[in-house]
Amino acid sequence: MIRFYLSILLSLLFVVDSFSQTKSPKDYLGYELGSRFTRHHNVVGYFNHIAGENQHVKLINYGETYEKRSLNLAIVTSPENFSKLDEIRENQLFAAGLSEKGSNDQDIAIVWLSYNVHGNESVSTEVAMQTLFELVDPSNTSAQEWLKNTVVIIDPCINPDGRERYVNWYYQKANMPYNKNPDAIEHHEPWPGGRANHYLFDLNRDWAWATQIETRQRLKVYNQWMPHVHVDFHEQGVNSPYYFAPAAEPYHEVVTDFQREFQKTIGKNHARYFDKKGWLYFTKEEFDLLYPSYGDTYPMFNGAIGMTYEQGGSGAAGVGVKTKEGSELTLKDRIEHHLTTGLSTIEVSSKNASLLHDEYRSYFRNAQEKTSDGVTGYLIKNNEDDKIESLTELLDLHDIKYASPSSTASIKGYSYIQNKDVKVALSNNDLLISTAQPKSNLIKALFEAKTKLNDSLTYDITAWSLPYARGLEAYALKTKIEEKEFSPEKRRADRLKMDRPYAYLSKWNSAKDVRFLSYLLKNKVKVRFTNRKFTMKEQQYAPGTLLITRAGNENLKAFDSIVTTGASAFSRPVVPMESGMVTSGVDFGSNKVSFLKKPKIAILTGSSVSSLNFGAIWHFMEQQIQYEATVIDVSYISDVALHKYNVLVMPKGNYSKFFDKTQLNELSTWVNSGGKVVAFGSAISIFAASDAFKISRFESDKEKVREEARIDSIRKESRLISYDQRERNSISNMVQGSIFKTSLDPTNPLGFGYSTNYFTLKTSSGKYAYLKNGYNVGVIKNAEDQISGFAGSQVLDGIDDTLVYGVEKKGQGSLVYLIDDPLFRNFWENGKLLFSNAIFMVGNE
Repeated sequence: MIRFYLSILLSLLFVVDSFSQTKSPKDYLGYELGSRFTRHHNVVGYFNHIAGENQHVKLINYGETYEKRSLNLAIVTSPENFSKLDEIRENQLFAAGLSEKGSNDQDIAIVWLSYNVHGNESVSTEVAMQTLFELVDPSNTSAQEWLKNTVVIIDPCINPDGRERYVNWYYQKANMPYNKNPDAIEHHEPWPGGRANHYLFDLNRDWAWATQIETRQRLKVYNQWMPHVHVDFHEQGVNSPYYFAPAAEPYHEVVTDFQREFQKTIGKNHARYFDKKGWLYFTKEEFDLLYPSYGDTYPMFNGAIGMTYEQGGSGAAGVGVKTKEGSELTLKDRIEHHLTTGLSTIEVSSKNASLLHDEYRSYFRNAQEKTSDGVTGYLIKNNEDDKIESLTELLDLHDIKYASPSSTASIKGYSYIQNKDVKVALSNNDLLISTAQPKSNLIKALFEAKTKLNDSLTYDITAWSLPYARGLEAYALKTKIEEKEFSPEKRRADRLKMDRPYAYLSKWNSAKDVRFLSYLLKNKVKVRFTNRKFTMKEQQYAPGTLLITRAGNENLKAFDSIVTTGASAFSRPVVPMESGMVTSGVDFGSNKVSFLKKPKIAILTGSSVSSLNFGAIWHFMEQQIQYEATVIDVSYISDVALHKYNVLVMPKGNYSKFFDKTQLNELSTWVNSGGKVVAFGSAISIFAASDAFKISRFESDKEKVREEARIDSIRKESRLISYDQRERNSISNMVQGSIFKTSLDPTNPLGFGYSTNYFTLKTSSGKYAYLKNGYNVGVIKNAEDQISGFAGSQVLDGIDDTLVYGVEKKGQGSLVYLIDDPLFRNFWENGKLLFSNAIFMVGNE
C-alpha cells in the first residue's frame, strides 16, 4: 500500500512539476481565446509548447498539406500510461485482431478528437488548444482522473489550408472591433470559401476514398491507433442550435446495437451539461450514419463510436454575429460549447473504459465470424488493366487484407455487371477479399452491391459500391474459397529490348495510361492512336491504343530513351514493333490511325462555378496526370483570346450571365474553327437554351409540352400536401447519388478503353434527350437500369431514353456533354478515362 500511494504521489508531483512552466492559451498567444482567430503556425507553436513542457504529452507531425502546412497530433494521458504508449497501442490493435503482438489485459479507452475538417468552421482549432490545456492542467482534477485510464489524441486542424484561407480573408475584411451586423462583409465569405482544402475537396467526404494527401497521411496514423471513440467537430448555420449524438436515421446496417446505445449514453451526458447552462441543442436529426466516408461513419465502420458535433456558426459567424432571434453568437460562446462536449466525451469514455474495450473486441470478432448477408468474400478478376493495382493501394491504406484463390475451379457468385448470380472461373491471379477478417464491416460497407436504405431522407449520396466506382469485374461470393498469397504476374521489362523499333504500342484503358501520355506530350513526343481494333503477332489491340511511331519523331534525338524511360517509370507494358503492317485490321499508316493533337487546355472557374467539380478537375489534371492546364476565371472570359487554346473545360455552374447570345455565338465560331468544349452537368444548360447547338432537354416540341403538363399537374397536387410531409414529398424529384447502368459505345473516341456497359453515379435529376445530330455515346435506356441507391419516382418516370454522355460535332470542332460527373469527388475512378477521352481523343479522330 505504501508503494501504491507513493507511486500516486510521485505521479502527481511529476505532473505538477512538468506543468509549472506551461502557459495557458491566453498567456502563450497574448490574447484571450475567442477574441480573434489564431493562425495555424501559432496553433502549432502552442502545441509544441505544451509538449515541450509536459512529459506526458507527445506531439506527432504526421505529414503536411498541399500548401506545405504541417499536420499534427497531440497524444496525452497519465504519466503511467505515457510510459507504455506503444504497448497500449499494440494491445488496441491486438484486440481488433489487427496485430499478433499484444494482450487483451487492458482497460484503457482511446479517444480521438478531430478538429476543423472544414476550414471555415474555424472555432474547432481554437477549442483544440483549450482542450489540450485542460487535460494537462493539474488543477483540473477531473481531467487528471480521466487520463488514468484514457489516452486522448487531438488533431487540432485536419484542414489547415482551408482554415488559413478563411482566417486570412477574415483578418482582411473584419471591422476593428468586429461588426456583429450580419450584413457586414466580414459575414459574407467569398467563393470558394475556406470549407475545402487546397484543391477544393471536402475532406469530410474523403475518409474512405483517400483521394487527398491530408486524408492519406491521416489514415496511416489512424489505423495505427484504431480508437474506441472518434469525434468530428463541425459548425453549421449561425441560427442553428448545437447538435450532438445520437445520430439521425438512416444508419448503415453494419452499425451495431452497442454503437447506437453508446451514442445515446454520450448524448445524455452532453445534455446534462447543456441543460445546466440552458443551452439549446438537438439530436437524432439531419446527420445520419449511412455514407461510409464521413469523419463519424468511417470510424464507426472501424469499430469506434463515431460522432459528429455541430455548433452554430461557420464562415458567416466571424468573431461575433447577431442571430435571427436578436441575440449575439460569439466565438467565445462557440468555444465553450465545443469544449464542453469534447470534455464530456472524454469523461464518459473514461467511466466506461472497460465496457468500451470489451465491446470493441466483440465488434471485430463478431464482424468476421459471419456477415449479415452471408457473403464470404469478393472476387475481383485480374484483367491486367491497372485496376487491381489501384484497388490494392486503397485496401492497404485501410489495412484490409487480400489474397488470391488457390483453386482454378468454377463457382457461383453474384455478378456486379450482370446483376445476377452466375458461374465464374477462378484464377490464381485474381484478387480475393475475404470477409473473415477484422475489417469485415468496412469491407461490406465499401463493396456491397446495393445499399440497404431504411429511410430515403439522407444527408449525402446513397450508392458508392467500389466495384461500380472502379469499373471492376467483381463477384460477391457465398462460398468459402481457399487462399494463397496475392502475387500478380509482373510485367516483363524485356519487351522493350529491340533496337530502333518501327513503333511502340501502349494500351489505353486506365488513368495511368493517361499519365504516360501526358509524360510523352510534355517531352515533345508525337503520338498517334488507332480508331479501329487490330491484331499484331496474335495480340489484339483495342481502339484507343497509343501508337508511338518513329515516323514524325525523327528529329527527337532522345526518342527511344524518352519512351523506354517513361514506360519503366510508369510501369507501362509498352510493346516495340518492328513493322507497321498488322496481321489484321488497320496498318499504322492508315487514315483510321489518328495523330493526337496536343491539347491546350483552359478550365473555367469562379463564383458561378461549382467549386467541388472544378476542384476535382483541377486535382486530376495537376496531381494525377500532371498535364498543364490554364485556369481562367469566367468573369473575364470575354477578354480571353480563345484561339490560344483548343480545349475549354466548363465545370458545373451557372454561366448565363457570362455567355449571352453574342458571347455564345463567339464560342460557336471558336468551336467551328476546331475548338472543343467539355461541359459538365449544369454547364450544359446554356447550350440547350441556344439555337446554335443541338443539345436539348426534350426529344420534340410535343414531348416538351407533355412534360411541362406533367410537372404542372404534380405541382398542383403538391399544394394540398400537409406541411409536415412536404420535405419528404420533395425528394420524389431528387436523386441521392444513385448508380445506373449505362449503355456505352466503346468504338466512339469518348468510349475508348471501355466495354459496352458503364456504371454512372447520377446525382442530379437534370435530363437530356438523345442528340439528333451527334453521337449518343452513353445512354440510359430505361428505369430498370437503376442498380443501387435512391432516385425519386418522378426522376425514374422520365429517365427512359436519356443521354448521359454525348458528342456534338460542329464544323471542325466538337462539344462533349458530360451530363453525369465522371470525376465525382475523384473517387469514381472508372470515370477518369472517360474524361481523359474527352480531353485527348475526341476531335482528333
